[in-house]
Amino acid sequence: MPIPEDVTGEEIDGDVRQELQSLPKTLAEDVAKNLVMVARLIDEDPEGAYGYSRVALRLASRVAAVREAAGFAAYANQKYSEALAEFRAARRMTGTVELWPLMADCERGLGRPEKALDMAGAPEVQKLDKAGQVEMRLVAAGARRDMGQLDAAIVTLQSSELASHSVQPWTARLRYAYADALLAAGRNGEAREWFAKAVEADRDGSTDASDRLAELDGVEFMDALDEGEGENAVNKDAEDDKDAEDDKD
Repeated sequence: MPIPEDVTGEEIDGDVRQELQSLPKTLAEDVAKNLVMVARLIDEDPEGAYGYSRVALRLASRVAAVREAAGFAAYANQKYSEALAEFRAARRMTGTVELWPLMADCERGLGRPEKALDMAGAPEVQKLDKAGQVEMRLVAAGARRDMGQLDAAIVTLQSSELASHSVQPWTARLRYAYADALLAAGRNGEAREWFAKAVEADRDGSTDASDRLAELDGVEFMDALDEGEGENAVNKDAEDDKDAEDDKD
């Protein structure tokens, strides 16, 4: 796959660059460039990112960072079985537990919420940092919802992190998930309150909490095309009225 001229491979994280030092210099450069493309495209063009991840995987499948990138790219394309295999491979290579919540969410994607819940109760969760533990809580709540256990999902999300007034990177998503679970349970008033709190914490627009809040408040949005069509309709009515007056004259 083509690599843009502005991609040098130097953009990758220092830890990843160090991993690639086990490869011949030219090969390491090629792998690095493909990893840069995965990171660059994964949000806006998941399919493109997946393609570059497969190239990197073909070139250096024994590098943990490559297996992890391939897992993220497969996950972004909802290829959950493939993502799970890559995450497991990366974990075997590194011995870390950082990918545990993503592995559990892959189990959800494969229609195995019970397995995801088992993983949520595993000792590995205690080894996660705070962000990882919050992510695991979100996955566990999602698994409860998959199983139709709405009340249990709500209880799962109730935590010190949810109650905290400080805003952390995970705050908006946690509040949003809680609001969404409340809404699904028919607790609309509480849901509105928590969607509003999610909006307050969502500084980078990572959720559509503002849209959900507006929907609950009965606000309807009209896109630019609809507005244009509305203006055209008004203008046409005005022209028709003028024509009618001319005919009378």
